[in-house]
Amino acid sequence: MSVSAVIKSVQDTMRKDAGVDGDAQRISQLVWMVFLKVFDAKEEEWELLRDEYLPIVPEGLRWRDWAANDEGMTGDDLLDFVNNKLFKELKDMQLDEYSDPKAFIVKAVFEDSYNYMKSGTLMRQVINKLNEIDFTTQQDRHMFNDIYENILKDLQNAGNAGEYYTPRPVTQFVVDMVNPQLGEKVLDFACGTGGYLTSTIEHYISTDQIKNIESNHLLQETIMGIEKKPLPHMLAMTNLILHDIDAPKIKHDNSLSKNVREYRPIDQVDVIVTNPPFGGIEEDGIEINFPEKFRTKETADLFMVLLMYLLKDGGRAGIVLPDGFLFGEGVKTAIKEKLLDEFNLHTIIRLPSGVFAPYTSISTNVLFFEKGKSTNLIDYYQVPLPKGYNSFSKTRPFRSEHMEQVRKWWNNRDYDLNGYQVTIEQIKARNYNIDFKNPNLIQEQPDYSLEQLSVMLELKSLHFSTLVGKIKASIQGMEK
Repeated sequence: MSVSAVIKSVQDTMRKDAGVDGDAQRISQLVWMVFLKVFDAKEEEWELLRDEYLPIVPEGLRWRDWAANDEGMTGDDLLDFVNNKLFKELKDMQLDEYSDPKAFIVKAVFEDSYNYMKSGTLMRQVINKLNEIDFTTQQDRHMFNDIYENILKDLQNAGNAGEYYTPRPVTQFVVDMVNPQLGEKVLDFACGTGGYLTSTIEHYISTDQIKNIESNHLLQETIMGIEKKPLPHMLAMTNLILHDIDAPKIKHDNSLSKNVREYRPIDQVDVIVTNPPFGGIEEDGIEINFPEKFRTKETADLFMVLLMYLLKDGGRAGIVLPDGFLFGEGVKTAIKEKLLDEFNLHTIIRLPSGVFAPYTSISTNVLFFEKGKSTNLIDYYQVPLPKGYNSFSKTRPFRSEHMEQVRKWWNNRDYDLNGYQVTIEQIKARNYNIDFKNPNLIQEQPDYSLEQLSVMLELKSLHFSTLVGKIKASIQGMEK
């Protein structure tokens, strides 16, 4: 059975439990259980590799101690253990500055989690299903993305707007084009479930950058994320642990809550890859953290300003933004003016309709830029829809092969049907509106002669008269 099928079966079992009210609680319940199972698999691995390793989760509370055996505790005994021992002791872990950073992760996960299930028998059924997934195998680890996909669909159904699963072809493309180098600090300040960060790790692996213990240590220290919401934060931690990051550097915080003027050079990073939430409105007071001309409650705009403060000179970024940012005025104009003056916005990839289906139909773009020199020219590329498609959808999703054409274009920049170029003079003439449509796809109106127009008008008139006659005949037939 596939990972996604196991998760679906688990959720179906949870629906029978009177204590779990709705998708949001069901997902939260699932996530802490998956985290504990994943963390136990990693602890087994660390114990084998390190002679002096001291377990983080105390004996008796580890997944292997109470959950791994299908014939283990069940019913009221299991419920009592989870509520009064497991959660209590993990929430109350005593930590200090000398504690293993991994211990802080476990404590933080359980401080934000609750056991909603009231049936120990149904909980045992859920545990037994989860035991069908083996997180010590690479195959099941990579299939873990199926879990994210299912969870985020359910979050959307549960009314948690803004929880968008960025398709893997988009995250991997953005990371590959930005091309982070091991040792550079890589940040996603709206990291969700960690897709851009795991794509960065996979980029390092595919480009043979992780070769020894020293390079692995650099990896551990330079992958960073921030996530505001507790559930995606927990999923991101789990995802990075599965990708061999021992103690993920992912803050549970709102990136926009700090005054941007307080950032120092030491806080800045080399690479930012992100898809910030868009269409949302920030809480009152957040905009005070930004200079007056950039103040707005629109989330995507604030993240764009934050990015400009957090990227160091020479740093590179790839960010997904909606069409509204490209043509928007007011604060958006001020943001774009700063962007084009202080950054080289060298490329805009216009993604086709439905890339984020079924979460949103909003049209999106990927902006690539470097800090430290101004923009003179922007290369655009319109990713085409496959033949016969009007849009991508849930049944016809966006896949890796749909980005192959733009990957080939990236290095040679030939201006064929899908590629085109715009100058800074053209942009300034439009008051920093950078929503330039592909001129190669705009069909020109043919120049007809007066004689041709006269014939066409006569044919249209004849067609209209014939249509009216048919309608009158039909009405007369009905009256008889």
